[in-house]
Amino acid sequence: MNTYQSLFDKQKEFFYTDVTKTFEWRIDQLNRLEKFLTENQETLCQALKTDFNKPPFEQLFEITVPLGVIKYFKENLKALMTPEPVEIPIGLEETGNRGLIYKEPFGTTLIIGPFNAPVLLLLDPAIAAIAAGNPVILKPANTTPTVAKLFAELIPKYFEPESVSVVTGGREEITELLKLPFDFIFFTGSSAVGKVVMRAAAENLTPIILELGGQNPTIVDETANLDIAVDRVLWGHMAISGQWCIAPGYVYIHESIADEFVDKLKKATVKMYGEDPSQSPDFARMISEHDTERVASYILPEKVVLGGRFNVKDRYVEPTILYPSTWEDPAMQQEIFGPVFPILIYSDLKETIEIIKRKPKSLAAYIFSKNQENIDYFLNAVSFGGGCVNQTNVHCFIDSLPFGGVGYAGMGKYYGKAGFEALSNRKSILVGNPDLELDVFPPYAGKDIAKNLSIFG
Repeated sequence: MNTYQSLFDKQKEFFYTDVTKTFEWRIDQLNRLEKFLTENQETLCQALKTDFNKPPFEQLFEITVPLGVIKYFKENLKALMTPEPVEIPIGLEETGNRGLIYKEPFGTTLIIGPFNAPVLLLLDPAIAAIAAGNPVILKPANTTPTVAKLFAELIPKYFEPESVSVVTGGREEITELLKLPFDFIFFTGSSAVGKVVMRAAAENLTPIILELGGQNPTIVDETANLDIAVDRVLWGHMAISGQWCIAPGYVYIHESIADEFVDKLKKATVKMYGEDPSQSPDFARMISEHDTERVASYILPEKVVLGGRFNVKDRYVEPTILYPSTWEDPAMQQEIFGPVFPILIYSDLKETIEIIKRKPKSLAAYIFSKNQENIDYFLNAVSFGGGCVNQTNVHCFIDSLPFGGVGYAGMGKYYGKAGFEALSNRKSILVGNPDLELDVFPPYAGKDIAKNLSIFG
């Protein structure tokens, strides 16, 4: 028997009671989650520091963002749950019929979180799932063991297991979980594991959301405000030591300002992280020694204009700028997911965008420019999950902007209303006029069927 069968069955049976479909249950669970975060904020932040030396700002970010999401759903839940009226053919409407969309929960939901934001990216989808009326099983990343242990210890103090439960472990545990016929699966992580999750989901025709990653392109053209662009691009790439799925993966800089941009980028790096970033309280560590070695292998000494040092035992890779980079370099062959930053030069924007278009689609993309024609061309030509103009990364924390990938970067969108709807089955209902007679039934001989059917068109 599957190790997690009894837990799964308990949640399924509870879902069949229809309790989770009530406004009261959903609000109660959101209140409990809010209490969990506020009462354990200091402990959770310390766990984030323990697992990979997350800086204080990045620690707090993982608490405040979910609290903001909870606030959004508490304020908007009644409206989101209300059946949505839709237009129907005028003939039907005039004869007393109505069209409605009911939003019902899918059911027992598995949420597999990543290591890079192990609190935020586990709870954000969980909040949307709970608001939509789904009981959830949370699977925190095993590569952040302190955070995972905390979830396993604390969640049972705030939730009944039939509503919210935690399963810890690694590949073996995920394999067992994926054998179960969940009603919905939400996965955040790498494309490679995303394929495994999707194959498992297909066995039970389980709907899924995959939040993956990719090489997120960034363009800085000759009209950009370089001081603004440098700070935002650098922070976007180096936060969480580059282990951020929406981080600018590489920068294409116009040849006329390339040297100036790189010079400013070097100065900004020292300003943010000091002469020795290994001593900076604001620079995180790599998640593992293996990942440290992987990211260090991308460093070509002849292209290093800043940084380049690393220490595998300490899981440290220095903020490193590679310039000028090309698509043949090791750092350009895959998503880096670390603090090594390739800078490429371009002369013709359209030619550059043609190159980007032929690469796997990315989760995010960014452009810094004051030229609206360039901005419009970029946004229209390049397919990606979401992004920013003259900004980086911040788009993924705004409730009104659905967040998610496309192609190799994933599928499905969530956040705010989009998250509620993604974790809900939109059930279409035609409410008929109980007293309207339609003469459209057999025998058909001698009947003006077309006239009676005209109300549908």
